[in-house]
Amino acid sequence: MRMIAGMGSAPLDTIGHYQGLGLALAIGLLVGIERGWQERDLQTGARVAGIRTFALIGLLGGVWGALLPIVGGVAVGFAAFAFAIGLTVFEWRESVKDNSLSATDLIAGLVTFALGVLAVLGNKPAAAAAAVVATGLLALRHPLHAFLRTLTWAELRSALLLLVMTVVMLPLLPDRNIDPWDTINPHRIWLITVAIAALSFVGYVAVRIAGARRGLLVAGAAGALVSSTAVTLTYSRLSKSEPKIANEAGVAILASWIVSLTRMTTIAIVLAPILAKSLLPAVVAAVLVLAATAFGLDRAGRHDGTEAKLQLENPVELGMAIRFGFLLGLVTVASKLFAAQIGELSLLPLAAVTGLADVDPITLSVSQMVPKDVTVGVAAMAILIAAAANGATKLGLAVSFAPGRVGRILGSAGILAILAGIVAAIFVRLP
Repeated sequence: MRMIAGMGSAPLDTIGHYQGLGLALAIGLLVGIERGWQERDLQTGARVAGIRTFALIGLLGGVWGALLPIVGGVAVGFAAFAFAIGLTVFEWRESVKDNSLSATDLIAGLVTFALGVLAVLGNKPAAAAAAVVATGLLALRHPLHAFLRTLTWAELRSALLLLVMTVVMLPLLPDRNIDPWDTINPHRIWLITVAIAALSFVGYVAVRIAGARRGLLVAGAAGALVSSTAVTLTYSRLSKSEPKIANEAGVAILASWIVSLTRMTTIAIVLAPILAKSLLPAVVAAVLVLAATAFGLDRAGRHDGTEAKLQLENPVELGMAIRFGFLLGLVTVASKLFAAQIGELSLLPLAAVTGLADVDPITLSVSQMVPKDVTVGVAAMAILIAAAANGATKLGLAVSFAPGRVGRILGSAGILAILAGIVAAIFVRLP
């Protein structure tokens, strides 16, 4: 019986080995194709390691992985060590010959060997995924080097700060309500703060990369992820100092308002999907007015190729993050107390006041209170009132700083968008 069982299991072991060795070979081929492509202009024989070499390295790792049950872990460890020493000596001699200090091929070879072993002994999907990531990093050599040359210390510092906020600080915060009113969850508040900071950083990078290259429209829309108010102020001043691009600047401002409304609505619906039916008609109506105005300004604009950069401060600053978290916690507690002690309708004047500065805190607060503490209708109305108050702030900036005709167009568009949103909200009769 044991013999029969052993005979029955042998084909399964063979198939498993074939799959692991095949994946190890495929990993080597993938890395080898990238390495060979990087050196495709060299003459035959001048390439240090290409598709065949890396394919064999991957297969070698797979073979030693398959030999582990036979020779033991110590032997496989010595084999890996011997391979690393041999490859290091070979790459060192080539670097001396070519007067090169690059260790990329050496590291790529060691990674390929290790992934070949993992493909046989470990998790095959993980080995395949790691191979794809490694090959992608190898292929992105020139873009990554170009990115590093343009990276500023402020941007690097902000990226590191964002990682500290996420990886170091977030796990330390208690994931429970700690206040007497059972409202403040430090972990949740900081998680939302990190998410907003990350979204702002993405917007900053988009402005940095696409703003000067693709024009004011893309830069203004991307800049709204950082601050649509900053976009409004910056481009209103720009349109005044550079009259030739006043129309284009106006289009960018309108685009930032559209993105801001879309961003606000997305956050609310993600946190409380039930708000979609109440928010979307008003927001869509306002967006249509703004989009139509932007289209008209774009048609009337003189596209003379003038280009300008949107100058925004790096958004991921610890002070800003702490202020936002504090404001979010304060608005959350105020919203809960107002709704419980005075009545949920007291959220509306609170939304109007906080919306003048920022629409995010009230949006995040009331969205998390639906439907347990606040009805859908009141929550939607509070968010829309905050959006209208924030819109009033921005159109006030546009009218104050943009030149006459463009300022009047932006002001009219802002007022019409607010009115359109009010009519749509009344028409759907918020529940």
